[in-house]
Amino acid sequence: MSTQNAQPQSNKALDVVIVTLAVVIAAAAVFAFTFLTEQTLGIRLGALIGGLVLAAIVAAFSPSGKRFIAFCREAWDELRRVVWPTRKETVNTTGIVMAFVVAVSFYLFIVDKLIEFGLYDGLLQLSF
Repeated sequence: MSTQNAQPQSNKALDVVIVTLAVVIAAAAVFAFTFLTEQTLGIRLGALIGGLVLAAIVAAFSPSGKRFIAFCREAWDELRRVVWPTRKETVNTTGIVMAFVVAVSFYLFIVDKLIEFGLYDGLLQLSF
């Protein structure tokens, strides 16, 4: 029974170590880009991009990285199933939304003017 509880802990500890290593590599890449000011831009960008790619590869070997990659694959598959609207449907929907915005704006303008008239012209005239 104790071996069943020890397995997830070691797996979690390994996951934390690998992700921490990936974060350290990414931070080193950013620091290299920042502090290599004497070098050309190509070398600085190479250090930055190379470090970030290496950090992503290291993170991909962790259990949480594998779950993230699986999530990205599922999200890409779901995105391919989306039925995008045609240009005509998009233009019609945009027109309906704009007409609704104008109608609500006009309604709120009228309500605001009625409240303004009631407060300033009605109530304030009674107080003097």
